[in-house]
Amino acid sequence: MRELFKKYTNNFELSVDLEHDVVTFLKSNYFTNTAEHSCKVGKEAERLAHSFNSNGDVAKAAGLLHDISVVFPNNERAVVVEKLGLNVFDAERIFPLIAHQRISRVMAEEIFNIQDEEILSAIECHTTLKRESSKIDQIVFVADKIEWDQDGTPPYINQIKSQLEFSIGHAAYAYIDYLWARKKTLKVVHPWLAEAHKDLKRKLAF
Repeated sequence: MRELFKKYTNNFELSVDLEHDVVTFLKSNYFTNTAEHSCKVGKEAERLAHSFNSNGDVAKAAGLLHDISVVFPNNERAVVVEKLGLNVFDAERIFPLIAHQRISRVMAEEIFNIQDEEILSAIECHTTLKRESSKIDQIVFVADKIEWDQDGTPPYINQIKSQLEFSIGHAAYAYIDYLWARKKTLKVVHPWLAEAHKDLKRKLAF
């Protein structure tokens, strides 16, 4: 495990119960609200996976782990990405919050011993999605948007739920297109989001 993760894992030991481990990790680092959000996303991802004939255990695991990098303050995240030896996108330097998805992937590997590429991929793109996204990627992406971590009802929720009647890809596109229509008001447009929008628009023939 890398040195920069060790201070968050004092007295932390893995069990055979991933949900218990994620909750313990987050609560021990004083992120109770994130622990609750992560459990909701994991549950919703599992439900969506069953609805769309995908692996519920894989989807739930990615949902549980997606926000574990919350332990790093926003203003440190671009630096953490660099320390992990990854390329930092300009959008992540301007708005470091969105770098957390890529940090969470590495933490899932090194702290929680996750080796399943489906899980890691879904964690890595749960905020922005990406080009050539898998069904599991899309499931965790949509689950995170349904179980958002803000107060009130998500303003885009009706668009997502109506498109779930067609496919998980349609639902993912509904959220991305919601943002795309408002991109001038966004702090940044991550290149992965732009690529996902173009990719899904082509595949779904919008």
